[in-house]
Amino acid sequence: MRDVPEEMVARIESGAATLCHVWLLRPKVGEALGFTDHDRLLVVQGVECRPTSGWTAGAVEAATGLAPGDVTIGGGLDEELSEAEILAGRFDGAKVETWRVDWARPELAVRIWVGDITRIRRDGEAFIAELVGPMAALERMVGRTYGRQCDAVLGDGRCRVDLTGREGATCDRQWATCGSAFDNQINFQGFPDIPGDD
Repeated sequence: MRDVPEEMVARIESGAATLCHVWLLRPKVGEALGFTDHDRLLVVQGVECRPTSGWTAGAVEAATGLAPGDVTIGGGLDEELSEAEILAGRFDGAKVETWRVDWARPELAVRIWVGDITRIRRDGEAFIAELVGPMAALERMVGRTYGRQCDAVLGDGRCRVDLTGREGATCDRQWATCGSAFDNQINFQGFPDIPGDD
């Protein structure tokens, strides 16, 4: 749940004309960068936020629900967010925070969304960044799945079968095949004795 100051709630509900958006770009290494759709420089969360027309609110607001879907944002390249910095990987994995701010009193602010950059690239004189929200972490596979078949790839570091001279070799991932065809049951990455549904 967001902690929104009551005064900010009142301004949002009234549709106050002094509200704007701010984006804070926080690289894993180095100083944070700030951007705003207001026409003057603002300081939010201790970060100077420069006026820019390259960042848009709509693309980010579309992902403020519980869905873990991807979001795409874009903006113009400049001396701080340059092609060289992108190619050097400075913004790989960076966090992007979207804030709703009262530009007349920038201390009145509420963070409405946060995501991680999964990919950023140059597109002409602009950049395009793809982000995922915090719910995306729930989709990540953690640990192993227990099953009768081997879940290694033939010849990989877990399988360890030497494929030299075995061009075109295949494996059906069965315990018996692992022994008879490859003499490799010691490295079998399945659980052949696990009970079935019956």
